[in-house]
Amino acid sequence: MSERPEEGASWRSHRPSEAGAGGNSPVVVLVGPPGSGKSTVGRVLAERLGVGFRDTDADIEATAGKPIPEIFVDEGEPHFRALEAAAVRTAAEGHDGILALGGGAVLAEATRTLLRELPVVFLEVPLADAVKRVGLDAPRPLLAINPRARWRELMEARRPLYLEVATAVVDTAGRSPEQVADAVLEALELKTPHD
Repeated sequence: MSERPEEGASWRSHRPSEAGAGGNSPVVVLVGPPGSGKSTVGRVLAERLGVGFRDTDADIEATAGKPIPEIFVDEGEPHFRALEAAAVRTAAEGHDGILALGGGAVLAEATRTLLRELPVVFLEVPLADAVKRVGLDAPRPLLAINPRARWRELMEARRPLYLEVATAVVDTAGRSPEQVADAVLEALELKTPHD
């Protein structure tokens, strides 16, 4: 599907040349597994580009009035995934800044279809770095039992989906959030207001 140039980036044809080029759609959408740094890097990017930051997990919690682990326990994963698909659609159609998606958002075919028209960056992270960043004892419902093995299983299933929607792939291994943000800006050829 896409070639992988040096520096861990892969390309598709949709590459906006400057921040805000998308009108009412996101400047950058970040996807990746738990611990890849989507929220942290997203905030750095938003600050550098002078745009807003939005996290669909936070949107879901605000809509449901409870944390995501409680949604999983109380209503189950299918209910959560329905809330997630709706949150992604709303944000993708109305947010013109940086958008971070939950790790499993790409599971929904409708979401993947929507993302194909947007500048999406897959933040790739090795397990060791993910563990350092979030610890695998954090309250993540799909990682509750045997978190290391479960993380590997999730990545095996989701990596092809992340690649399917990605405009660019940025390897986060050993990089600070600022370095990852630099790589995202370079991969998408985005300019900050100071450039």
